[in-house]
Amino acid sequence: MAFHLSSSHSHICHDHHHHPLSNSLCSSRIVQFTPSLFSWPPKIFNHPPKLNSLSAQPRFSLSLQDPVPQKSLYPDEETTSSTKNYIWVNPKSPRASEFRQQSYDARYSFLTKIAQSLDSSNPTEIDVSMVLSSLGDKPLEQDAVIVLNNMKNPETALLALKYFLQKLKSKRDVILYNVTLKVYRKSRNLDGAEMLFGEMLERGVKPDNITFSTIISCARLCSLPDKALEWFEKMPQFGCEPDDVIQSAMIDVYGRLGNIDMTLSLYDQARREKWRIDVVTFSTLIKIYSTLGDFHKAFNVYEEMKVLGMKPNLTVYNTVLDAMGKAKRPWQVKTVAKEMMKNGIAPNWPTYAALLRAYGKARYAEDALDVYREMKGKGLELNVVLYNTLLAMCADIGYTDQAIEIFEDLKRSETCQPDSWTYSSLITIYSCSGNVSEAERMLNEMLEAGFEPNIFVLTSLIQCYGKANQIDDVLRTFDRLLELGITPDDRFCGCLLNVMNQTPKEELGKLVRCIEKANPKLGYVVKQLIEKEGDDSVFKQEATELIDTISTDVRKAYCNCLIDLCVNLNRLDKACELLELGLTLEIYTAIQSKSPTQWSLNLKSLSLGAALTALHIWMSDLSKALDNGEELPPLLGINTGHGKHNADKGLASVFAAHLRELNAPFHEAPDKGGWFFTTKIAAVSWLELRKSPESIAA
Repeated sequence: MAFHLSSSHSHICHDHHHHPLSNSLCSSRIVQFTPSLFSWPPKIFNHPPKLNSLSAQPRFSLSLQDPVPQKSLYPDEETTSSTKNYIWVNPKSPRASEFRQQSYDARYSFLTKIAQSLDSSNPTEIDVSMVLSSLGDKPLEQDAVIVLNNMKNPETALLALKYFLQKLKSKRDVILYNVTLKVYRKSRNLDGAEMLFGEMLERGVKPDNITFSTIISCARLCSLPDKALEWFEKMPQFGCEPDDVIQSAMIDVYGRLGNIDMTLSLYDQARREKWRIDVVTFSTLIKIYSTLGDFHKAFNVYEEMKVLGMKPNLTVYNTVLDAMGKAKRPWQVKTVAKEMMKNGIAPNWPTYAALLRAYGKARYAEDALDVYREMKGKGLELNVVLYNTLLAMCADIGYTDQAIEIFEDLKRSETCQPDSWTYSSLITIYSCSGNVSEAERMLNEMLEAGFEPNIFVLTSLIQCYGKANQIDDVLRTFDRLLELGITPDDRFCGCLLNVMNQTPKEELGKLVRCIEKANPKLGYVVKQLIEKEGDDSVFKQEATELIDTISTDVRKAYCNCLIDLCVNLNRLDKACELLELGLTLEIYTAIQSKSPTQWSLNLKSLSLGAALTALHIWMSDLSKALDNGEELPPLLGINTGHGKHNADKGLASVFAAHLRELNAPFHEAPDKGGWFFTTKIAAVSWLELRKSPESIAA
């Protein structure tokens, strides 16, 4: 039975649909070989008889048009197979092992071993030629492609390329150059790839799309998007039109270069035309939308990626976690982190950093502390920014013991040391509890470390001394701020204003002088309240101008403090004016709400003085409604807050006592924390009773 075992030469095509970052051979392509270029008789080979590596199989068949199993011999290309004809060989036949040695798998294994030998050989023409001599005097083009495609060492790959170019005299040298360029891409050697491209031109070899795709992807791997763009723009000079694979890669390139318009334009085109986008590009898109503050679209890109069957890698997960942390969506951060672990991807340092930032800023204290402990358990060091994130969280929620533990851990760290923000958080923690001695000890430690107190530290100290009623120390701290050349900001002045509400009336004058220096408009308004002088219309105008000049994020705090001061000074008329001004300027919203079944007073965002003032105005409005013949609803309610925070609990308890003093028929709801309810009948009876002369006299 005389026949040749043959595999045909690959029909090399440039319809490459792999993304350019893929360094692996195609696993789904079938390549054919023509008998003229790749055939040999059963017993005659152009290489030594080493092809005996295949283990015995129970049964096998030999194809007259043998496809390459799970291998593509040319990177980033697509081929198709024709109908395959097989001849079954009896495994018990004496010639079965001989046929097996002649199969393509054996040949491919032999060629990959040559590639490995070249990678480890000395980069000299003699050594490379000795290794390649095992292919015979007339190596096949397909052998050259396989060998070069499996190499990793660019130095010996370049010598092997020269060897094959001399031996083959092929008219399709671009194929050999392209697989050699892939070796440079594997080693992330863009300079070498550019040098090889220049050699191509010198030899008169015309580059094709795969040439540019490989070099562009090499530039991406080297994190050189500007070079990738440079090579992309060279394509028209050589008659090459970028296909969807290259344009998909350019989405990432333009994104890294900060060209947002081009990035998003190409992405929209990619979605319309269903280009295949790699995971690196998806990661860049998520980062771009996050930078733009469009976190909804950032998360949509992540979801779209999964719908398209792309599996997120560690970089993508870290990018999404960081984006959702910036979006202040800790619940989505937790969901993504769980999905990541479920998919078997282990977190690295950037993962933990993203989680700490997200949980810390959102005040998810237990989650943040769990991440911190896990990092310490794995021996991962935090940087000072992450330590400060944890300490700022502890300062905001009053986790004093945890903050001290974290601070001591930071001081023991060999990689970082406390900075001014670190000390600022610790001083804030002690200041909030009025612990003057510890706050001053931390200040001294800060000074010994070489840091001058900034405005945040001095603001915290003002708050601490105010809580301890050490007004002279408040004045001393204010003078220190001026000596350091620091300009008081809105928060600092707001802190002074807050201290006034904790200060005995006889010492208020000292603080007024500080406030007048820090903010003359605020000083004028405060002075009018304390001295009970001045024109009412002028006061309202000055208060309005004051509110207009301060930053939006502290306006409510200023109004609350000023109204509290009015209540403390028994200036209910001014308190009502300021509350109405706050409503007019929409600093306060939805304090009163009405439905057919319930009228409510919502006090959750108000200070105690502002809440008492709002109650006074509400009771007056209810009386006016009755006088005008308006029907009250079946139920009336007051909401002081659900009690998660200490301030809410304090407001609820103070209100309960105040309502009892007023003999008001409101009672706290046992199933709705912070809510006080009464019925229409009880409310009308109480309001009528308040109009009586006896009640007014009382």
